[in-house]
Amino acid sequence: MQKEWFESWFDSPFYPILYEKRDEGEANLFVTNLVNYLQPMPNSRIADIACGEGRFALQLAEYGHEVVGIDLSEQRIQKAKQWEQDNLHFYVHDMRFPFYINYFDFAFNFFTSFGYFDLPRDNHMAAHAFAAALKPGGILVIDYFNEYHIEKNLVPREEVSRNGIVFHIRRYIESGKIVKDICVKEDRGRETHFQERVSAFRLDYFVQLFSGCHMKLQQTFGDYRLSAFEPETSPRLIMVFKKSSD
Repeated sequence: MQKEWFESWFDSPFYPILYEKRDEGEANLFVTNLVNYLQPMPNSRIADIACGEGRFALQLAEYGHEVVGIDLSEQRIQKAKQWEQDNLHFYVHDMRFPFYINYFDFAFNFFTSFGYFDLPRDNHMAAHAFAAALKPGGILVIDYFNEYHIEKNLVPREEVSRNGIVFHIRRYIESGKIVKDICVKEDRGRETHFQERVSAFRLDYFVQLFSGCHMKLQQTFGDYRLSAFEPETSPRLIMVFKKSSD
């Protein structure tokens, strides 16, 4: 059975090389701002869904909360496990399927880790799994790109050099998805090809999707400083949902 694009790409040795220059300072500030805004009670149970290598789950655990990180990538989870401690654990898990039921006080889905799937059914499955993991009254935060901003600022072609490896990147929009073709050229002359395909969802899509899971939108933000969301200009679409207590 052929792997989906995110299974091949996220488990490849090239993925962490391409993205090693991400602004960790800004990302850490984002987590700090969220914690200050949400004010979790001491010893809250927190899920980091699609946690990657666990840096932000670790940051959440440093506040003393019980944190669980899940990710489909065995390679990323293997690296994340170096951070494990009494209140921090990591598991290989597909977000489309339930993981604990009515257990977490908060769940986070950072840095556009949704919208990977080709079938609408899979998005619905993931949304229901997110909601099911939360206690009644629990809070879900989804951090997505702002589709308007991405379309206006799309860089069609880019070349990135890292550690003797050259990434030739082509970006375009196709069938409602932001597509990134990645050609990896190693110094030995070998070429490998990967692709990212992320759905260009807008706010109304998320509101409708999660309303079907008894989740109601509470707040939106437009960047990692938690500024107000402006559809035409904000770089991010950050959504805070609350699970019904009924």
